[in-house]
Amino acid sequence: MKTLAKYHKWISIIFTLFIVLFSISGIVLNHRNLLSGIDLNRSLLPKEFSYNNWNNAAVKSTLRINSDSVLIYGNIGVWLTDNKFTNYSDFNHGFPQGIDNRKVNKIIQTNHNKLLAGTLFGLYQFKSGKWERLDLPVKKERISDLIVKEDTVFVLTRSYLLKTKDLKHFETITLPPPVNYDNKIGLFKTLWVIHSGEIYGEAGKLLVDIVGLIMMFLTITGFILFVNRLVLKKRKKIVRSKRRKIKRSNKFLLKWHNKIGWTTLVLLIITSSTGIFLRPPFLISIVNTKVSKIPFSELDTDNAWFDKLRRVMYDDETHRYLVSTSEGMFYSDDNFKSELKTFRIQPPISIMGLNVFEKIESQKYLIGSFEGLFLWDAGTGYVFDLITNNSYQRPKAKSRPIGQYLISGFTRDYHGEITFFDYNIGAHTISGNPFPKMPENIQKQPISLWNTALEIHTGRIFQSLLKDFYILIVPLTGIALLFILISGFIVWFKCFRKKRKKIKNE
Repeated sequence: MKTLAKYHKWISIIFTLFIVLFSISGIVLNHRNLLSGIDLNRSLLPKEFSYNNWNNAAVKSTLRINSDSVLIYGNIGVWLTDNKFTNYSDFNHGFPQGIDNRKVNKIIQTNHNKLLAGTLFGLYQFKSGKWERLDLPVKKERISDLIVKEDTVFVLTRSYLLKTKDLKHFETITLPPPVNYDNKIGLFKTLWVIHSGEIYGEAGKLLVDIVGLIMMFLTITGFILFVNRLVLKKRKKIVRSKRRKIKRSNKFLLKWHNKIGWTTLVLLIITSSTGIFLRPPFLISIVNTKVSKIPFSELDTDNAWFDKLRRVMYDDETHRYLVSTSEGMFYSDDNFKSELKTFRIQPPISIMGLNVFEKIESQKYLIGSFEGLFLWDAGTGYVFDLITNNSYQRPKAKSRPIGQYLISGFTRDYHGEITFFDYNIGAHTISGNPFPKMPENIQKQPISLWNTALEIHTGRIFQSLLKDFYILIVPLTGIALLFILISGFIVWFKCFRKKRKKIKNE
């Protein structure tokens, strides 16, 4: 017991900062809508989080609205520039306060020259010099993609496809399940919603918030107990009154440290263990595993595509819809009247989803994600790597769920050049010609509090200090936390039983 108590104490001390940071950031991540108006200056974070050469997913894409006007958009919001990408003016008027509310996934121009923007929090139309929000008949209005087919606008959310002709009345389409649908869901998604509490909606998230507060309480009280005992041991000449005060404080803290710890142990273990598998290297072991849906949870829905839809395209030549999902690429050639069909040979797409989806020529599509940038022939399945200029060779085994190039955006509006935006290195043209520099006023765009919390919660905030080893912070902290919880319970239980036995004998 002494050895177990010793390791419980010292491992807790070593991981105190990480546990507190992960607890706070986890609570923030559970309330993106509520905190979307709060931003931070990027200079407060390590330098890799500052904008440089259009990096950090600054740009999703561009839209040419006339011969000398281009809209460039993404995590920086929307900016109006010329065809040389030299002068920029703010085009965000009408969006709510906060950079999170200005993150745009797609902008389209309809056949009637109406501008529409799909954002993290809804659909907007540009009218009378500003963006105006449109009402949608769905609960979660995160827009994944927008397309125009003749006189109809299609709006893709993470779970449904909406269509409208007048931008006032929207028809909600629940896409049919794929061929041979087994009503199962990815283990990654299941662990994700358990870890965040989303599995039982807002009530579940609030419960996990309380778990985060309990983790902070246990960690901080444990640290105070350690410091107090150190003071009593090192400073033996401390006045008697102060010594009694410290001992009373220790007794009070230890009582509630133990009581709250053992009564919430199961919740603490569930939250800690699920978090371990949401980051590499343990993520690799579950990424392709499917499990049954948990009954009566948010996942227990008849919608086979709940929170899985990412991009959509209608191909006029083949007369079919192509739908990119978190489970691969599918198509419908009968206007979604029957089950979606899967492509025999899938293009390489990161688990984070598709960021670039453009038709190049007959049955050939440009595919870009955190796996890289590829030309995919949907007919033959052939994949060509546009960055390495070689045929794509699918790896037999993967050590991480992303590729060498993290493609976050794409444009051909700069002199017709194929220009991709890498999350780390920023803008890069296939020809090698330089892309115009990022203006200083756009570089100064802030980072949202939510995104800052995400960088902390995933451990990326430590990358500048730990280099590639930062990826181990989350799993190591999770494993350490499981040991701390279980060892603490064992020590308490042994002492508790011993105390009860002693009282009984007396």
